[in-house]
Amino acid sequence: MAAVGASGGSAGGGGGAAAAPSASTTTTAAPTTSSSVTTAAAAASSSSAAAPQPPAGGSSSGGGAEAAAGGGVDGNGSSSSSSSSSGGGGGGASSSPATAAVAAAAAAAGAASSSSSSSSSSSSGASSESWYVALLGLAEHFRTSSPPKVRLCVHCLQAVLPRKPPARVEARTHLQLGSVLYHHTRNGEQAREHLQKAWLISQQIPQFEDVKFEAASLLSELYCQENSVDTAKPLLRKAIQISQQTPYWHCRLLFQLAQLHTLEKDLVSACDLLGVGAEYARVVGSEYTRALFLLSKGMLLLMERKLQEVHPLLTLCGQIVENWQGNPIQKESLRVFFLVLQVTHYLDAGQVKSVKPCLKQLQQCIQTISTLHDDEILPSNPADLFHWLPKEHMCVLVYLVTVMHSMQAGYLEKAQKYTDKALMQLEKLKMLDCSPILSSFQVILLEHIIMCRLVTGHKATALQEISQVCQLCQQSPRLFSNHAAQLHTLLGLYCISVNCMDNAEAQFTTALRLTTHQELWAFIVTNLASVYIREGNRHQELYSLLERINPDHNFPVSSHCLRAAAFYIRGLFSFFQGRYNEAKRFLRETLKMSNAEDLNRLTACSLVLLGHIFYVLGNHRESNNMVVPAMQLASKIPDMSVQLWSSALLRDLNKACGNAIDAHEAAQMHQNFSQQLLQDHIEACSLPEHNLITWTDGPPPVQFQAQNGPTTSLASLL
Repeated sequence: MAAVGASGGSAGGGGGAAAAPSASTTTTAAPTTSSSVTTAAAAASSSSAAAPQPPAGGSSSGGGAEAAAGGGVDGNGSSSSSSSSSGGGGGGASSSPATAAVAAAAAAAGAASSSSSSSSSSSSGASSESWYVALLGLAEHFRTSSPPKVRLCVHCLQAVLPRKPPARVEARTHLQLGSVLYHHTRNGEQAREHLQKAWLISQQIPQFEDVKFEAASLLSELYCQENSVDTAKPLLRKAIQISQQTPYWHCRLLFQLAQLHTLEKDLVSACDLLGVGAEYARVVGSEYTRALFLLSKGMLLLMERKLQEVHPLLTLCGQIVENWQGNPIQKESLRVFFLVLQVTHYLDAGQVKSVKPCLKQLQQCIQTISTLHDDEILPSNPADLFHWLPKEHMCVLVYLVTVMHSMQAGYLEKAQKYTDKALMQLEKLKMLDCSPILSSFQVILLEHIIMCRLVTGHKATALQEISQVCQLCQQSPRLFSNHAAQLHTLLGLYCISVNCMDNAEAQFTTALRLTTHQELWAFIVTNLASVYIREGNRHQELYSLLERINPDHNFPVSSHCLRAAAFYIRGLFSFFQGRYNEAKRFLRETLKMSNAEDLNRLTACSLVLLGHIFYVLGNHRESNNMVVPAMQLASKIPDMSVQLWSSALLRDLNKACGNAIDAHEAAQMHQNFSQQLLQDHIEACSLPEHNLITWTDGPPPVQFQAQNGPTTSLASLL
């Protein structure tokens, strides 16, 4: 699934300790070969926290101490997670006696200042604030130390509460404590208690919106982390209900609740909320945020395959984006969001050629963004305090959709080039940013490059990258849940490549059980049918599968690419049964469809199979007319299996026609391809990760036992 829309930063001067959280994201994308489709609309969707600064003088919620709090302890600083101490503050780096003494002295000074201030009413305001400012300053100092001294930071904040400060200071301090404990420790129980108190107290204070809604937002996030989603939902609904006079928070909370429904796969409720947000943004005069809501809704409609609703919505979004005049980076980021949805919509439909103009626009747009400097001037409309993705994340995303396109089109060297760029960028970003969307991007990139490796004859590398995906999924249960079906599908494809057909069937069957995604389902069924065809004795199961993906009528998905692949599978089955005229009809349909959308791998596969049919029928000239372009196209991709097949046919054709020199050259090519595939086969089957082919249930195994050598037949390779 994917994050919805955008989330903003702490507007105004409120919150203090609690800066806006970035929304977490997960992503679902179907594996793509020449016969697949992606759900990359989900990959586009992420939100990221804008971080507007408070206006000079703090928020409207209080005097000098309140202003100091507004610019004080920030709960979203550098992360330092450790177990809580008995003192209640949570771990952090151990402090020196000197700094502990400073904290104690500050607390004592605060107490002395507080008691002495009562003797002089003329100076009571300044004195009562001085101890608070001192404690807050120390807390911020400890929090921003390297490494953060979280325990001392918490002690300074805790020292505020026994002095019975005003309700505003008390609520803000509870928020700051809850935020620091939530972001920097594992002490969820104490974080929850402080946030609950901040939420409860702030509701009784007029004109204290920032602390009130920051507490609600962070508390609901904590509930979700504790798997108390049913507690988070009513909290967010109440906050949304009472925030209608505060545009920034109303929009942010709507995004947050829509995100929560999306993660629960309740896309209908999420779409309803996004629609409400779009109308609210229109009423308060924020066309920018209206576009964010509508684009997020369009993304979810794409995920639901509600194409009749998507088309008018994207048309409206396009008009809003083009007409909106505002911050150049915000405008270009809207265009990237819009174009990503268009590109992934085309790719989802298997329209690789039709997507090229949109993809080119997207690539030009990201180049424009990379040249723009961030404008630190805040929007005048508080409802505009959002942005979709950081520039660096957008760059990775554009690389990702370019890889998806290259994979479907059969430009595998280009896919490899952009995958390398994207993974290098991701490695740099993950050193500074732990956003879940980065792991999602990484998994989707690996899924695609794994399929490239299998096509180009690098099975051992593909297997090691499958293991890498397993390791990433082990770190995140949600990531594994969203990618388990793809992972088993990749293992099934690997099993086919090493001729482990029983394992391939088990992997595909597991993937079918785990997926509800229609395009991925059709892709898996197509590949499972190829397994049954190669086994030769599974006719009943095969007929049942072929009926479910009949390209002539009631094909289950709208994908041009998958329908073309279904025609190819029918042609392959007819060829093995000796029904050559029927096979030619199916393969010509595949060629017509694949040529229309530049599906190069399907074109190459269809040409070589037609060439084989004509060779069997004794029509050597027509066979040569098919095999030669198949070989040329396969070399361009490059597709090792089609090259092996084509070289064998060229060898036999030239022998039959008496072309000894050409036959010898083709035989030498065939021998070279055979040796490369054989060596790679042995290497892959000898890896300990090869044992993954037996995994069909539960989370991926952590360790693998080494193999003594390949245990699979090599006959199909030669």
